[in-house]
Amino acid sequence: MAAGTNASALCFVLLVVMAAGGASAQLSTGFYSSSCPGALGAVASVVQSAVAKEPRMGASILRLFFHDCFVQGCDGSLLLDDTPSFQGEKTAMPNNGSVRGFEVIDAIKVAVENICPGVVSCADVLAIAARDSVVALGGPNWAVKVGRRDSTTASFSGANNNIPPPTSGLANLTSLFAAQGLSQKDMVALSGSHTIGQARCTNFRAHIYNETDIDSGFAGTRQSGCPPNSGSGDNNLAPLDLQTPIAFENNYYKNLVAKKGLLHSDQELFNGGATDPLVQYYASSQSAFFADFVAGMIKMGDISPLIGNNGEIRKNCRKSN
Repeated sequence: MAAGTNASALCFVLLVVMAAGGASAQLSTGFYSSSCPGALGAVASVVQSAVAKEPRMGASILRLFFHDCFVQGCDGSLLLDDTPSFQGEKTAMPNNGSVRGFEVIDAIKVAVENICPGVVSCADVLAIAARDSVVALGGPNWAVKVGRRDSTTASFSGANNNIPPPTSGLANLTSLFAAQGLSQKDMVALSGSHTIGQARCTNFRAHIYNETDIDSGFAGTRQSGCPPNSGSGDNNLAPLDLQTPIAFENNYYKNLVAKKGLLHSDQELFNGGATDPLVQYYASSQSAFFADFVAGMIKMGDISPLIGNNGEIRKNCRKSN
């Protein structure tokens, strides 16, 4: 009986130890509360300054987080520069000449390293900065789970294949989000990030000239700054949300209902398909959009993080140690 009791007690202790070990290896909102209590403030300060200087930067940083998480998970792989022996993700089709804001992430990393050397990962810097960018433009706030470590690898092919292109139809969008463990509801809510930022002419030219699911007046307005021929004005920019391109609210969905989505992939969310009711819901309730956007961001931030002893804490976000 005593032996059995001792064995049971030992099993219980082992289970507790294993549970504690598992818990310590998970992301948490308080991961840096002891090791770097000033981290959140340092990130917020740099982001607020960058967005005040150029409001578009908020959308750019948020987009960096999306494009990072959809390739190998939220591991900072997008931040790695190419070298003669290493091909990163920056020159993949969805990113090349398009993703921006890396210098802001560099500045944040320097600020954090100054107070807590070698503690805060670039992957976490990006996750926190994405939240702070949304807040800086009037969007919702939330507690960011942290504790990610940085990848030493990147995936050029993953960036080409996993990130939804602006030509995506609803089925392809749904499939690419599902591959990341994100539901159709998550997809529609997260797409609301297009209430801020701008797109290049090359990404919406076909939609404004060749497609019928678009308001004719809106198409004409956009055509004035985007010539019909490929190669001409490809990098000319237009706001994803015509009314308030630097304010995070729900006008994006109101635009879709009015057939004024700039990208083909945007308008696909309201084009007679299964996501029409969600678009209408978010168009009528900003609070519902904010709540579901936050839930989607937290869920996306949980995609395949490197934790425990996996990965590293990069000193420089552009290269592995």
